[in-house]
Amino acid sequence: MDLVRIRFGPAGKPISFKGPIVKVPQFLKSIGLDAFEYEAVRGVRISKEQAEILGKEAEKNDIAMSLHAPYFINLSSNKEQTIEKSKQRLIEAAKAAYYMKARVVVFHPGYYLKYTPEEAYIKALNALKQVSEEIKDSGIRNVWLGAETTGKKSELGSLDEVIRFSQEVDLVVPVIDWAHIYARSGGTMITSVDSVLGIIERIENEVGEKALKPLHTHFSKIIFRDYGEKEHVILSSKEHGPEFEIVCKALLEACINAVVISESPILEQDALVMKKIYEKLKGEMGK
Repeated sequence: MDLVRIRFGPAGKPISFKGPIVKVPQFLKSIGLDAFEYEAVRGVRISKEQAEILGKEAEKNDIAMSLHAPYFINLSSNKEQTIEKSKQRLIEAAKAAYYMKARVVVFHPGYYLKYTPEEAYIKALNALKQVSEEIKDSGIRNVWLGAETTGKKSELGSLDEVIRFSQEVDLVVPVIDWAHIYARSGGTMITSVDSVLGIIERIENEVGEKALKPLHTHFSKIIFRDYGEKEHVILSSKEHGPEFEIVCKALLEACINAVVISESPILEQDALVMKKIYEKLKGEMGK
């Protein structure tokens, strides 16, 4: 039995697939992938029935499901109405995730805007605590709220903040977007195996087991500017980082199970490239 399992899949419908969404798991299995992040970024539009069918298909084809919540979430807004709507969108996303047996609802916490980072954090924290209680009260089980590390310096979601959310709200786990951390740091982080291991160790020590069953991550290469993330680019791009080999070696060295969702413009094609790199390194490292 494998000591470590890293799963790979696309963020959204594979670009080479033309059928209905419920057939995606079967397609992914047929090409050798084993994860799928359903994109509800423009709103949760899937019916309960379709979500349940998708969940059954995923289970049948051994595809680990996750769901990306709408982009229109700002839990640190200065408008109470925006926070209320954001909370409802996150709860709707959690319900859809529950129906499709998705383990994690990935979300972007919010923006700093008119607040200091600490003020924005506290506003979002209070909102997340309320969302967490509502999710528990509504009978949703086995769904985590995945606070994603964000790519722009104006966004709430630094590595420190994501770890803090995960410590202070029991339903929150960190979602590590390696490209976003790289962009936000101006290309100074995710540059060595040790730097990636440092992040994994922090999560292990400061958040604990709930974050590592498995660790949910996103990967692509990225273009960044002074303000942080500009756009995700394909893996074969030579002039941009970070390098997947570095992240993959660290994940294998740390001996943790992980899901790697490809956010490359060529989605499943680069997910397959990453899987090949993983299998090669796994063989070399005897994992």
